[in-house]
Amino acid sequence: MQRLLTRYSAFHFVIACTIASLVFSLVSSVWWLLPALVFGALTALGIWDLRQTRHAIRRNYPVIGNLRFFFESIRPEMRQYFIEDDNDALPFSRVDRSLVYQRAKQEIDKRPFGTQHDVYRRDYEWINHSLEPSHPQNSDFRITVGGPDCSRPHSLSVLNISAMSFGALSANAILALNKGASEGNFAHDTGEGGISTYHLEHNGSLIWNIGSGYFGCGNGKGQFSDEVFAQRARHDSVKMIEIKLSQGAKPGHGGILPGPKVTPEIAQARGVPPWQDCNSPARHSAFTTPIELMQFIARLRGLSGGKPVGFKLCIGHPWEWFAIAKAMLKTGITPDFIVVDGAEGGTGAAPIEFVDHVGTPLREALRLVHNTLVGIGLRDHIKLGASGKIISAFDMARVMALGADWCNSARGFMFAIGCIQAQACHTGKCPTGVTTQDPKRQKALVVEDKSVRVASFHANTLKALGEILGAAGLQHPGELRPHHIAKRISNGEIRVLSALFPDLEDGELLEGKFRLTIFRTAWPMAQAESFAPLYSLSAALSGNTNSPMPDDASEANKTHAALSA
Repeated sequence: MQRLLTRYSAFHFVIACTIASLVFSLVSSVWWLLPALVFGALTALGIWDLRQTRHAIRRNYPVIGNLRFFFESIRPEMRQYFIEDDNDALPFSRVDRSLVYQRAKQEIDKRPFGTQHDVYRRDYEWINHSLEPSHPQNSDFRITVGGPDCSRPHSLSVLNISAMSFGALSANAILALNKGASEGNFAHDTGEGGISTYHLEHNGSLIWNIGSGYFGCGNGKGQFSDEVFAQRARHDSVKMIEIKLSQGAKPGHGGILPGPKVTPEIAQARGVPPWQDCNSPARHSAFTTPIELMQFIARLRGLSGGKPVGFKLCIGHPWEWFAIAKAMLKTGITPDFIVVDGAEGGTGAAPIEFVDHVGTPLREALRLVHNTLVGIGLRDHIKLGASGKIISAFDMARVMALGADWCNSARGFMFAIGCIQAQACHTGKCPTGVTTQDPKRQKALVVEDKSVRVASFHANTLKALGEILGAAGLQHPGELRPHHIAKRISNGEIRVLSALFPDLEDGELLEGKFRLTIFRTAWPMAQAESFAPLYSLSAALSGNTNSPMPDDASEANKTHAALSA
């Protein structure tokens, strides 16, 4: 009741003032009719706010919520009276958010008077255009995900909704995202919170995210269940299965949903008892070594009926990632895809230190994964997804030039359904109904309206990507390479990304070539049988180690030859 009064206090105030003014006009003076008319008009505005379906913030905050749109409308003419600059990223700039809003609402996303960026500042980036531009006929860019052992490959859009769980997002937010994905023919990652009824209502394509809690595929005691997994994995809406090893929002950190937040709906989706603490451990129990991870991937692929299976990770110790790569070589089992999550990404609440100082940023992480797969000769068999503050078509082009086959966006689609970056996600008081379980607050988010915006944001972003590709003389984002993107290092010094992120040659790690320092030091430390290094990093850097380099080249070459055949 207290929260209701807080949200509706302005509306209640103008109603009270309207009644009081009318009473005073009868018993005192007719001049009270003037304020009665003013407050009456505000009361009518509040009633309209409650009935309209386009703006969740006005439905949740009648009357006073209109101030946001008033300030937005006058801001271009009164810029000096607002503290936040267009390009201040907190964590996303007003330019980024406005771009999403415009594309989601099918408004004009053109900018007069040139760029608002300082093109001579350090770290400014651009894509080099061609004097022979192309004209892509279709901007619905797609890739096929599914390796040699996958019998049911999936045609995937190059832009999809990143992992966000039901529980973190409201029921209406999940409904709007999934309906938009269904209308736009792209994928919706469930997040590790399991598949809820809201994920299935509109038949949108799902990437089922399986975390260490095995929500929706466990035995109720935190352990993986083959039977429960197989039953859900074979649902027609589930197109791909993603094992979550770690995430950019809180890498190496488990999670807990307090009992009071575990409603019966959330409990049903996660397969846990309601009103009890729901733990997500920091590591998996279904496997403990890189080889066991590969075996788990093969197991899930079989249980799902041959659907694509991969994993998502935020890169930490490089030798642990190299250990996974060596396990692929040793077992001959490869994932169908890998999603690289940058440390700058994530929508989950986490300690500040995790948000600011744990995990590898997306560009370096993606380039390491891409180069490793190239170096062991497996890049053509494994698709790469990327997630980490991807909003615009240029954001997509940049990470795809660094090796990604497709992009995931979380907060871009959150903006599309009305998020205003209030940063109150963890409080349950989201003003737009996106990240709350309060039924009254989330009711303000109208699914029919917001799902159209989700589909429109996706379509218009891909249209913009097509225009960028055309300017560069390309037909498909798969043709992007690091040399297409330029970056200003300092005043007068410009580098293309291929100079900053060198390429490995196909199979060169199998030949024992280690041109890059990170491979020269960390690759010999890794072992397929364990995530633990063979010796310490300090020993590797000093060269004072007597541990021989593992001789797995012959096995690797056999595996590579078999996959190529």
